[in-house]
Amino acid sequence: MNDTGRLRWIVLPIALAALLEGTTAAADPVADWNATAGNITFAAGLGAPPANRTLAMVQTAVYEAVNAITKRYPPDRVTLIAAPDASVDAAVAAANYATLSRLVPSQQAAIDKAYGSALAAIADSPAKTAGVAVGEEAAAAVLAWRADDGAGTPERYRPVTTAGVYVPTTIPAVPQWPQRKPWVMTSPDQFRPGPPPALAGELWARDYNEIKAVGAKNSASRTPEQTEIARFWEATAPIIYFPVVRSVASVPGRDVTQNARLFAVTAEAMDDALIAVFDAKYHYNFWRPITAIRNGDIDGNDATERDAGWLPFIETPMHPEYPCAHCIVAGAVAGVLTAEIGTGSTPTLNSTSPTAPGIVRSWTSIDDFVREVANARVYDGVHYRNSTEIGVAMGKKIGALAAATALRSAK
Repeated sequence: MNDTGRLRWIVLPIALAALLEGTTAAADPVADWNATAGNITFAAGLGAPPANRTLAMVQTAVYEAVNAITKRYPPDRVTLIAAPDASVDAAVAAANYATLSRLVPSQQAAIDKAYGSALAAIADSPAKTAGVAVGEEAAAAVLAWRADDGAGTPERYRPVTTAGVYVPTTIPAVPQWPQRKPWVMTSPDQFRPGPPPALAGELWARDYNEIKAVGAKNSASRTPEQTEIARFWEATAPIIYFPVVRSVASVPGRDVTQNARLFAVTAEAMDDALIAVFDAKYHYNFWRPITAIRNGDIDGNDATERDAGWLPFIETPMHPEYPCAHCIVAGAVAGVLTAEIGTGSTPTLNSTSPTAPGIVRSWTSIDDFVREVANARVYDGVHYRNSTEIGVAMGKKIGALAAATALRSAK
């Protein structure tokens, strides 16, 4: 996953307007606030891992607040005072406001503006007052519950080198993430895959030569459509995934508590997916294509020819290659959505991207959406084919687990 400062500030002014314009009209305040919260975390410049962590807490607080009012599902992780006469709209707004204010303080002005607009649209009444109280209570309970999740653990990354030899001095992304407390997994390594392919084997040669050709910065074999897909999925922030979830949430007949649970479970699955993938990444420490292809003469495989000046289509993310993080997040979303709606009647799924302003991409099946994400990372020149397949498989397992165990099913 790559959210470099350079990329964020180049695309931010155009991207936020495009994202706001491209958002499908939401069915309820849960979906509306999901879009708002995503844009706030993006504007804050959060990288994908901390942004996903933030939204997992936001969406969980929203679910707990809504469910305390509607009582559609049994109480789960936190117990709130039942408030059947409270305003759901006010509760959703207050839950978002309280969690975002704590977790993204740099965006307080935008948070205040969104909250003020939401409350102004609700008539003053005891129900409004009760709803605000429920939302604040839910946010406080979730923030307290996740306060010791390990995200604040100081990073202690040790660069691999020998005494006196220079290595690049940028510390890689979130090396402390494998020490975090998951939402639904039993441990960060619960879904850790086997090792990447042996360098002497045919699978390694296949993946090496594919990405060398199609993922190169000036590739002659990457088609214009593949280039468009690569550029779209260069973004990794959660704002690129939640429009897909909102496509499902906006299906007629769904109610606000169903959607609150859907967003919470998806957000928790996405956050756990990143915990799992960084556990595997830092465990195996596998080299990126730009490193491998510039060192193709030392991998012990006669089928991998070195290219001393090879560059990928996009800037390489600053963390180890295996497995693909974008792919595991896509797989986690797919796992939750498949459990939620099955595969037989999928609505059209849509999303927009800050790295492809003005473009809306659509898919008619969950598998098509996930496949595109996986292909994009090969076209981008940053992930090998096998790594994308492993990442998707891990993500689907985590999504299925979250759907089955995170927040209880309807009574």
